[in-house]
Amino acid sequence: MKVEYDPKHDIMNIELVSNVPIAESVELDDGIILDYSEARNLVSIELLGVKKRLPPEALEAVSFTVIG
Repeated sequence: MKVEYDPKHDIMNIELVSNVPIAESVELDDGIILDYSEARNLVSIELLGVKKRLPPEALEAVSFTVIG
């Protein structure tokens, strides 16, 4: 599992499975996107507008890679 955060765009991606192409993306709620493989397995979760969804201490507690 890999967690990446892009502060420029305020987007977090939680990659559950590596090297699996995304066949379909479904917006679960405003700014919460689930990505599925061709076999309908969950591949990743994208969170848009992270700073509005999580308190600052939650972001500090998560170990992730900052991209960009």
